[in-house]
Amino acid sequence: MGDHLARAEDFESKAVKKLSGWGLFGSKFEDAADLFDKAANSFKLSKSWDRAGAVYVKLANCHLKLDSKHEAANAYADAAHCYKKCNTQESISCLEESVNIFLDIGRFNMSARYYKEIAELYEHDQNLELAIVYFEKAVDLFQSEEVSTSANQCKQKVAQYAAQLEQYQKAIEMYEEIAQQSLNNNLLKYGVKGHLLNAGICQLCKADFVAINKALERYQDLDPTFTGTREYKLLADLAAALDEEDLTKFTDAVKEFDSMTPLDGWKTTLLLRVKEALKAKEMEEDDLT
Repeated sequence: MGDHLARAEDFESKAVKKLSGWGLFGSKFEDAADLFDKAANSFKLSKSWDRAGAVYVKLANCHLKLDSKHEAANAYADAAHCYKKCNTQESISCLEESVNIFLDIGRFNMSARYYKEIAELYEHDQNLELAIVYFEKAVDLFQSEEVSTSANQCKQKVAQYAAQLEQYQKAIEMYEEIAQQSLNNNLLKYGVKGHLLNAGICQLCKADFVAINKALERYQDLDPTFTGTREYKLLADLAAALDEEDLTKFTDAVKEFDSMTPLDGWKTTLLLRVKEALKAKEMEEDDLT
């Protein structure tokens, strides 16, 4: 470990000297870039992630001086992957630099990948607002490159976190869009009922009974097979329970579905919000009588 660290410091010191010394403009930066690359690799071997990241940034600057934009973007990405182990904000900053260069040279697929990576870093830090922003940026670029699988993965994240933040309409539109697109793909058709269920749960959270029933009709038109699914029955039963303000009916419908198809944490959280609102309404009416 110590040997790797000493070698890294030696390579970095030589690179800095190269930059400050005399020499032909191009060869000076090429020589320094080669030494910074070796320094970064040695810092990584010594697990000095912050120093490896800082050296990769210096390497990126050398590539920019040489007008090697693709290499510069890759060096910023390498810096980001080192910083990811010790400094999330620096990692995000380097990924942004990488994305901007890749956008400039028309590498939209790479830009999309790194926007998704930024989103995942914000997701890990529970900063859902910014995670949504960057997942949406990734969606736009993946769609422009027709990488539909990755675009849909990011859309599902946007919908999931929008609902958690009570941005229900945004989540509904996203889930409905995914369902619509999945219908046209034989491999994704099976997942349509799940996307429509998620959209329907978000509709329930809005507690607009007219909108819920219209949505259920729309979902049947979108996918005629949906009517015969347990997902449809759950949504229809919950909508009826809300309309009748019947807490027991609501709870029984959820229990019945959960006994056959266990509900995940996201669905459980949203359905609890709906149940609490229904319970509060019942108590309010009890107080009035």
